[in-house]
Amino acid sequence: MEVVRPEFLPDPALSREEMEALQRDIADQATFLDDFSFDAALVCEDDADQQRLGESTESADASAEPPLVAGVDQAFVDDRAVSAVVVSCGDEVVERVSAVVDTEIPYIPGLLSFREGGAIVAAFEALESEPDLALVDGSGRIHFREAGLATHVGLLFDLPAVGVAKSLLCGTPARSLDEKFAVGTRIPIEADAKVETADPGTVIGYALQTRQYANADRYVNPLYVSPGHRFSAATAADVVEGCCAGYKLPEPTRLADSYADEAKAELRE
Repeated sequence: MEVVRPEFLPDPALSREEMEALQRDIADQATFLDDFSFDAALVCEDDADQQRLGESTESADASAEPPLVAGVDQAFVDDRAVSAVVVSCGDEVVERVSAVVDTEIPYIPGLLSFREGGAIVAAFEALESEPDLALVDGSGRIHFREAGLATHVGLLFDLPAVGVAKSLLCGTPARSLDEKFAVGTRIPIEADAKVETADPGTVIGYALQTRQYANADRYVNPLYVSPGHRFSAATAADVVEGCCAGYKLPEPTRLADSYADEAKAELRE
């Protein structure tokens, strides 16, 4: 797979000010509206139950093919970033690739793509298949400059992308998250003063409850889902919710997480 917008390649040699300026340009060029040709209802369709998002099987086009979905996750071995990309179609894994790149800068909140982006780009460039969309372990629009890892990767390859994060980088939930939510609950995350590039109150993503314990004394934290590129916030949440087959993580990033661990183990041997 080839980079479409090389001017946005993450260069760790840039100064912090230059990185942040590039991110503002990325946010300006990214699209946070639905702009794709596949049926979002078929993203994580399982052959066993023909699950579709937001519509019944009677109303959907039964002849439509599920899109190719790339799950993306990272791991680290010392100062090396290991990026894993797993491409699936429905419940079938089509391709798995990984890449290892030395990290040149430490972790800095908001500049993750400049630390990990080189390995992710190398992994995507090694793909023989052409995914229709990517689910990325990291933020998209929920970012100080609306240019998280999923936004950066999506724009580089002009690939519809969704960010799936385990913690909230910035933005304000529309209601308190200090309670136990039922599966399927969505709490809008709104831009606040920390988000430089969006008007206050803009919905930049959702806290999405994808799994929950039945035991009243235990709870599972929500995921923080946001559009990366060519997705709206609502459709990004639809897709992630439809891909969580009884797990907290959506299946594409869960597969990528497992493969990243395999690649990390092999690197250590």
